[in-house]
Amino acid sequence: TKRLVPLSDEQTKSYNEMKRLALTKLENGELATTQTVLTQIMRLQQICCGHFTPDVGEIRTLKNNRLNELLDITDELQGKAIIWASYTHDIQQIASALRHRFGPEAVATYYGETPQDERQETVNRFQDKDNPLRFFVGQPRTGGYGITLTAANTMIYYSNSYDLEIRLQSEDRAHRIGQTGSVTYVDLMAENTIDERIVRALRKKINLANEIMGEDI
Repeated sequence: TKRLVPLSDEQTKSYNEMKRLALTKLENGELATTQTVLTQIMRLQQICCGHFTPDVGEIRTLKNNRLNELLDITDELQGKAIIWASYTHDIQQIASALRHRFGPEAVATYYGETPQDERQETVNRFQDKDNPLRFFVGQPRTGGYGITLTAANTMIYYSNSYDLEIRLQSEDRAHRIGQTGSVTYVDLMAENTIDERIVRALRKKINLANEIMGEDI
């Protein structure tokens, strides 16, 4: 399923400015490699998530509706859920908001900065049906491979990687041996933005990194 999240006025302004800049660079030949195009896509996606990382300086937070939409979804849920986010800034913001609403024991994070000696313990607590840990907030590049999270029947993508393999591997964390129910996958996205383009490509099993050159972003 998908949940559409409207951009705030501040996000819309920043998004349109960044898109114009990216198109100008593309026309001028400055985006000569797939990687440079994907960097611009990442910046557009960050704006959709509610923040922006400039070339120089600290992350700038933008007024947005995305976190509130996520909290609305979690209020509707029964049982445990996995929340995937591509950016460290978002993982930290999500975890803080969920802890405030559901209590510190209900939330754990699993991303690049998570110490190695804490990772398996986090998985074990999440898999324990009697443990109060309800929300596993992770980064797909870190937590999307090798671990089993079948205690969850809901998986929420706060943001998506454009890499198809990362998406497929992260989906499989809950859809493994030991899963006795169906799994619901929820994509948060801003309408008429790069969010929709990425999710549409992933659902068609297209690796956007291989397809993006020459496309209108």
